[in-house]
Amino acid sequence: MAAQISEKAPTFSLPEAPGQMVDIESEIGSGPIVLLFFPLAFSSVCTTEFCTIRDEWGAWTDLEAKVFGISVDSPFVAQKFREMEGLPFPLLSDFNKDVCASYGALHEDLMGLKGVAKRSAFVIDKDGMITYAWVSEDPGNMVDFPAIKAAVEAC
Repeated sequence: MAAQISEKAPTFSLPEAPGQMVDIESEIGSGPIVLLFFPLAFSSVCTTEFCTIRDEWGAWTDLEAKVFGISVDSPFVAQKFREMEGLPFPLLSDFNKDVCASYGALHEDLMGLKGVAKRSAFVIDKDGMITYAWVSEDPGNMVDFPAIKAAVEAC
């Protein structure tokens, strides 16, 4: 079951790059947190999603949002994807699939691939509570950027 609105957000530490960990619990209280789970780096919809955020980065920083992308790609792949697309926010590797599972954002089987992140979005407020939750079974569905921004504004 997906993490739900009004629940305490599961906390975690994941690598942003090989040997470079991000502890999400230490980010709570410093502003709204946006977690964007995505199936696979370099896929067309994922690239479009993250380049859209990159291209509108000023709006996200104006909202003081801390944005994190999360996939089951290795930290090497996530780091390369971030570098190649010039993304101004961290991409975290949930290679072991624990965090995706704790948020209910893990496909058991996606086109024959076992354990791929579902395209999902969660907003966490300064108290560590989930204020927005969206999980898609269809990896081709794009996140609702205006809805996420509205949830961030409400934090």
